[in-house]
Amino acid sequence: MTESLPADVADVLGAVLNAEDPVHVALRKQIPHLSVRARCTCGCGTAYFELDTSEVEPVATRPGTVVAAEAQLFTETGECPGEVLVFMQGGYLSWLEVCSWSDDIDITLAAARQWLRSRS
Repeated sequence: MTESLPADVADVLGAVLNAEDPVHVALRKQIPHLSVRARCTCGCGTAYFELDTSEVEPVATRPGTVVAAEAQLFTETGECPGEVLVFMQGGYLSWLEVCSWSDDIDITLAAARQWLRSRS
């Protein structure tokens, strides 16, 4: 089942894809054409994308799956419990992954969104 791109996913992509990096700027142009194909069932917020590739150009990249962007997440106390990774395949956004480095703190997309907003 495909769902349109939820605001929380779009916000996190916007926060992780730097508006001054030329590759990220090109990837940002893909966001309006993304939809969520599937989500991780553990509750972390990882989202797998579907993209209408007829609407956008691919970003020049090496073959295979590439980490297009990453952002470490910091809590209010300065702890770094995880990160957000944005992957691309063939020059197109492929998925957003929310990673936890600890069993002590549940990293969700909502928590990642909040931590990313607080750093700006």
